[in-house]
Amino acid sequence: MSLIYKITKPSSDCIQGEVQLNGSKSISNRVLIIDALCNHQLQLENISNADDTVFLQQILQSNDAVLDAGAGGTTFRFLTAYLSTQEGREVVLTGSERMQQRPIKILVDALLQLGADISYENNEGFPPLRIRGKRLKGGKISLPADTSSQYITALLLIAPTLQEGLTLELIGKIVSVPYIKMTLKIMEYFGVKSTFTNNIITVESCQYEPKPFYIEGDWSAASYYYSIAILAKEAAITLKGLTAQQIQGDAVIADIATKFGVQTTYNNNAVTLNKTAQVQPAHFQYDFLECPDLAQTVVSFCAALQTAMNCNGLQTLRIKETDRIAALDIELQKLGLASLVEIDSNAWKLNILDQSQININLPIHTYEDHRMAMAFAPLVIKTNEILIEEPNVVTKSYPLFWKDLATLGFTISSI
Repeated sequence: MSLIYKITKPSSDCIQGEVQLNGSKSISNRVLIIDALCNHQLQLENISNADDTVFLQQILQSNDAVLDAGAGGTTFRFLTAYLSTQEGREVVLTGSERMQQRPIKILVDALLQLGADISYENNEGFPPLRIRGKRLKGGKISLPADTSSQYITALLLIAPTLQEGLTLELIGKIVSVPYIKMTLKIMEYFGVKSTFTNNIITVESCQYEPKPFYIEGDWSAASYYYSIAILAKEAAITLKGLTAQQIQGDAVIADIATKFGVQTTYNNNAVTLNKTAQVQPAHFQYDFLECPDLAQTVVSFCAALQTAMNCNGLQTLRIKETDRIAALDIELQKLGLASLVEIDSNAWKLNILDQSQININLPIHTYEDHRMAMAFAPLVIKTNEILIEEPNVVTKSYPLFWKDLATLGFTISSI
């Protein structure tokens, strides 16, 4: 029988408190690959304790012939590129059942062009992979840019180790540009020169320079507290560990929140969210192409606020931990809040239901997707109670989520 958490909203209409956010999973996973390419010489502080990062750390320290990356997309894709550069080592890289359904062909094809030796163990285009590491030549290649920035980042991280460096031409509309810029900025910190002009990225062949590195808090995790502040009548929530540098693309949640009455104050390595008045727009429109991990959060709180919405840039959500578009639609309808309707291949509309019959008795199914659990939990402010199925899925990116939620006055119990 599956575990179910019953979440009850705080007794006070004003939600306040402090939360220490874990280090960013996105940044942690990038610097771990760089650390491995530097023979583990980096001094890393505030590294993420997310499952994806823990898996990556363990694999980078393992000498096993079969490596299991679990359910982590960045973990698997970054390792695919990294392992292809490890001369004289042969491994099979596999993952969870869902990971073996997620495409990898675009990245593998790119690595093959660079001289890699990779073959598919089962179905072509999908994990598991057999990787025979070797020194890669590098050079100029083209890559479709409209599927996942993780493919691009995986190639960029190994680019300095390639004999000829890397010139990467991105074909089509580029998704998640902030994640690519994040990668290049981190690489620059470690001494790598690059250019990103129009749709062409160049990285010179060089050696990473080992330096100490502090990993800032996770803005993706911060988005759930913004949702809480937006849905609450009043809020004063301080999130420790965040900075105003906004190297992470999901920091745009602070700008989105202003449209819903939540203001952000930046302090030393912390931000404070303040809401003193109800703001419920009748309609909201947003393109999530550069911040797809925010989509579930924003769509969910718009549904709870009865704010109709038009969404663009959701296409990459089909190949995440689950089909996030379908999952959002099913669970929002289950609650009696809204439905998510596809208008065309790149546009969706959030239709608000009459909400006269809010259904709190059926648990929210999480689809083995951490963001489903965390995006739906704040809706309890509007529904009074909410049931979350398989709540431990949050460990993929934010193991302390339920504990931190409780510090703000939410009651969490198993049923």
